Amino acid sequence: MQLEDWWLNVAYLDLRISTQIHCNIGGPGPYIEHCWPPKEGTQIERACVNIWHTLKYWDLLRAEKVAVERSGNAVLDMDQFRMLFCTCKIPGVTRDSIGSYFKTETEGECPSHLIVLCRGRVFAFDAIHEGSMVTPPEIFRQLAYIQKRCHSEPDGPGLAALTSSERTKWAELREYLIDRDPKNLTLLEKIQRSLFVVCLDDSSPHATPEDYTEVARLGLIGDPTVRWGDKSYNSIFFSNGTCSAFCDHSPLDAMALITMFSYAEKKIIENEGKWKGSDKVRDIPWPEELVFTVDQKIINEIGHAKELYYKKVSDLQLVSYAFTSFGKALVKKKKLHPDTFVQLALQLAYYKCHGRPGCCYETAMTRRFYHGRTETIRSCTVEALEWCKSMLDPSESTYQRLQLMQKAFAKHNKMRKECENGKGFDRHLLGLLLIAQEQGLPVPELYVDHAFTASGGGGNFVLSTSLTGYTRFCGSALPMVDHGYGFFYSIRDDRIVTNCSSWKSCPETDAEMLARTVFQCFQDMLQLTVAAQL
Repeated sequence: MQLEDWWLNVAYLDLRISTQIHCNIGGPGPYIEHCWPPKEGTQIERACVNIWHTLKYWDLLRAEKVAVERSGNAVLDMDQFRMLFCTCKIPGVTRDSIGSYFKTETEGECPSHLIVLCRGRVFAFDAIHEGSMVTPPEIFRQLAYIQKRCHSEPDGPGLAALTSSERTKWAELREYLIDRDPKNLTLLEKIQRSLFVVCLDDSSPHATPEDYTEVARLGLIGDPTVRWGDKSYNSIFFSNGTCSAFCDHSPLDAMALITMFSYAEKKIIENEGKWKGSDKVRDIPWPEELVFTVDQKIINEIGHAKELYYKKVSDLQLVSYAFTSFGKALVKKKKLHPDTFVQLALQLAYYKCHGRPGCCYETAMTRRFYHGRTETIRSCTVEALEWCKSMLDPSESTYQRLQLMQKAFAKHNKMRKECENGKGFDRHLLGLLLIAQEQGLPVPELYVDHAFTASGGGGNFVLSTSLTGYTRFCGSALPMVDHGYGFFYSIRDDRIVTNCSSWKSCPETDAEMLARTVFQCFQDMLQLTVAAQL
């Protein structure tokens, strides 16, 4: 067994909870800041342009023309990019599996159809007609046809909601569907093999460049009948022309998605959000509807799945705000690492809100290695804690606080480097634990020690965090534990966009309060550096 298989199984495929709720990642498109401010009636005209640029990226991947990414001088592994398209998780009774049907041109035929979900119904159409890609006007025709039918006919059964169920339940229902009618398997496979899923959502989330809360919330925990939770990429278009991505986390990490989104965004901006090519529409086949054979049991199960889903997600508090006083430009001018700046602000904010240190998981990317994915940077260091204490101690001088802050920065920067270079320890400890289990050896004492769990081991991190890069894209996931937070952020030259979540049922956590406190801590930290220069 290799670590990559262990990680895939333990972190994702062995989970039996609803992975759509607890593990999927998603985030709003930033187009409202430039080409596409929210506007009713623009849903499908924007969707067809966005889809077309995404299809062009698929074309580049198939031709192996996507540039290899680098971090400094190090070349990064690009394997995850194969999972952007034609990839889907398949539920199993005890363990899920990943079906990936993508092929480069040299490898052979690759599926080329899209799935569209709308009002509980499922449609499919091909993105290639007579050897060439469908154009935005042609995609518009297909989506308009689907939308017109869905809006003038009764809603479909909403089978997609079953993907939000607990995994064993969904696996059993999937088997039941296939036993009912073998045609259902053909339809499920058509969804699994599709390039990606286009979701036409009737909601109109409010969104401004400073407040993405509603669109972030609906992207992550919106209507389950118009999301295929197991698909590696769902592209959601809301009726007011805002959009969001929603993705199964198992086959890939967010950075591969963000690279693709940034490509599409760059092209959309270059063309001012419009299609500037030919308006000619070829006589392409109309979309086909995938009509599943369902009985009363399945109808009831869909209703039950929706009920459980809404009950769970109504408990989520999620805010997405932009801090606009400064961003990467000023932080770097102060000779501070922007990511460490945010991580330490979060440590201070948690300490202020809760009066104790918060064990924290920050994602480090290990793509310098073959098939590398992630390692854990444990941001809650002794150095960070000493500095937090000094910030709350009125007797500490500015100079002492600054000294402690610089020590905390140095420690975090050192850990990040170690983790990115394969010298972290969380994945190593996971490997040792699994070897013991596989060999039938007793679990080493370390893993049952209270300090192991209290420090976040075994997936018990109170702060689950990640930098989603230095682009306009900011995604998020939900908290790792009931009494924890999800805290995700993107850092731009002039602002820091944050996404913070917690569970309302936990009396001591409050996502809104933590997010606001982090913003205050940004200011406090800047003040320290300013005071130091006086």
